Amino acid sequence: MRAAILILTMSLVTIILRFLPFIVFRKQTPDYVNYLGRVLQPAIIGMLVIYCLKDVSLTVHPYGLPELIASICVVEAQVWKRNSLISILSGTLLYMVLVQVVF
Repeated sequence: MRAAILILTMSLVTIILRFLPFIVFRKQTPDYVNYLGRVLQPAIIGMLVIYCLKDVSLTVHPYGLPELIASICVVEAQVWKRNSLISILSGTLLYMVLVQVVF
């Protein structure tokens, strides 16, 4: 019972947060919200890339090669398909194969 109440509460909060902008900005979206919508996505992706690569050691075997190869795969897949999901999944899959099998 406790788990059901917890799940229901989290679901309601998530639904309210998703619909709140549509309720608040019914007529017109303010310029600063449009600006944030344009610039936050690339900024967050950039921060995630930096976070993922911050602990890569270039002086210890495998010298950052799996990360470099997977990063190149992500960039190439993004340029080729223009689909973030395909890019991220292909890079993650390649990285896991490289770490588990190759290096």
